Amino acid sequence: MATAGQVATSRQLALALFDDANAEGLSVDAAGSDIGFPRKNVLIRIVDLGVAARRLIDAAYFIVAQEERVHDLYDVELDYFKWLMRYSSRNNTHLEQVITEAQKALIQATAAPVDGEKPFGSVQLIGRITYQGGRFQFRVSPEMISIIRGPGKSHWLSLRITSLFTLSYARVMYDHLLPYADDGITDWFTLDELRAWQGEMGANAQVFKYFKRDWLEPAVKQINDVSDLTLSYETRNEPGSRKIGRLRFRLERKDMAERMLHTHEEAQAIYKTLKQEFGLSSDQFNQIAANRGVYTDERIQQAIERTRFSLRLGKVTKSPAGFFMKALKEGWVVSEAERQMIDVQQTLALSEQRATEEKAKAQTLVAVQSAALETSARDRMREEARLGRDAYEHADQKQKDDWFRSYLSSAAGKLTLKRLKIDPSSVNEATALSDPDLAGDFARFVFNKAKLKAPQAGRR
Repeated sequence: MATAGQVATSRQLALALFDDANAEGLSVDAAGSDIGFPRKNVLIRIVDLGVAARRLIDAAYFIVAQEERVHDLYDVELDYFKWLMRYSSRNNTHLEQVITEAQKALIQATAAPVDGEKPFGSVQLIGRITYQGGRFQFRVSPEMISIIRGPGKSHWLSLRITSLFTLSYARVMYDHLLPYADDGITDWFTLDELRAWQGEMGANAQVFKYFKRDWLEPAVKQINDVSDLTLSYETRNEPGSRKIGRLRFRLERKDMAERMLHTHEEAQAIYKTLKQEFGLSSDQFNQIAANRGVYTDERIQQAIERTRFSLRLGKVTKSPAGFFMKALKEGWVVSEAERQMIDVQQTLALSEQRATEEKAKAQTLVAVQSAALETSARDRMREEARLGRDAYEHADQKQKDDWFRSYLSSAAGKLTLKRLKIDPSSVNEATALSDPDLAGDFARFVFNKAKLKAPQAGRR
């Protein structure tokens, strides 16, 4: 069982990630670090429960597992709970249906046989649930709490991974196979056992070819696509028959350091650049993932710009991936002094060349200067957008409204809306700040307005 310090750290991490993701409109599957808890192996069977209701149970058990002490009533922010279960709908009727479904379901716990008898228990997954005033409250029975928090074999259940499942049977299969991940292979399961994992499956599932087509194969594919496992299976006929009677699964864990970057919404562009453009290896991804506290997105972007800049100048003669890693570790940036030095060197070189060579050298110089100006312009625009967004966030509502109205009526704002094919009458503060292109242009507009206002305030 985790110590109090470990529990507090895990809980604080989830809250911090929620604050960051909530500000950016991201769901739990886009969190920058993994969120989860050690789930006990004895909790092996939840039947007749949909994907959304499973996410609700996962979120509730995560809270129970991470709290420093046991509570009779657990009370958290409603938005935080929805974020943990990756529930973005504003439809309260649907949420109430999910809650009702979760409350009706039972969990069955089994253990190894004792004196020839296999122990069995069945208990309600979650008790009373209420939400009002932005708070979400729920009860979990003492029997369930003792299992969730007590000793015993367990496996790590990632809320980031489970939130990605959309097929109920894929999630059921993942839950049952996850305890075997370290072994790499499961026992032989009968088809009846596999069907029982889901609960009610319909008559077609009793025929193997339909069970395989409609349930087994789609579930295996989704597990391989979204989870931390790579899954395959083999079949075995019933004794003396050609009829398939059992299945056994083989499992491999994926490189989660690489997947951690790949699944983070904000890092998808970075991942694509590092993987496809520079060709980083899994080991290099591991180095980055292990030091994300130091290797921030900003620092990675600076190293990317440095690598691209040096590639354009022909200074990278061996491995772009190796050059990037060195630039990242040593904090290399494209400095103004370096750009100026390159300009001077190119000018001196041009003066020493023959007239027939000057044109080609001048073209090279223009390319270098363009690259430098392009990088400088991007840096300036990014900084202006950051400062403008900061000024907007710290302004009172009246000032925000004034800036927003001024932007919509300005020539620049109208041009941007026209370019983005956005109807001005449909734009409000939320949509303006959620669209990346529109948000950047609006933030730079605020930056210029705030910059003009500052001197006037000083003269008064």
